[in-house]
Amino acid sequence: MPLKVSIEPREECIGCGNCQANCPQVFELSPEDGLSAIRAEYRGASQAEGEVPDDLESCVKDAAELCPVNIIHVEKVD
Repeated sequence: MPLKVSIEPREECIGCGNCQANCPQVFELSPEDGLSAIRAEYRGASQAEGEVPDDLESCVKDAAELCPVNIIHVEKVD
């Protein structure tokens, strides 16, 4: 079952890079604004949302837990 990952509200991102450092498979810092973004291969309609496979669950959950502003959210997709 895939996981929905979102960065909300993205404008509260401080660009520290913790998410990218802990889960580079899914997260990157956008070259446009320096804020966290979902990598293109997992991205949905915006830089702030996407779906990732189950095998990345540990990675995205670690990134969410280590986000200093608590804006990364992970949930199972039905």
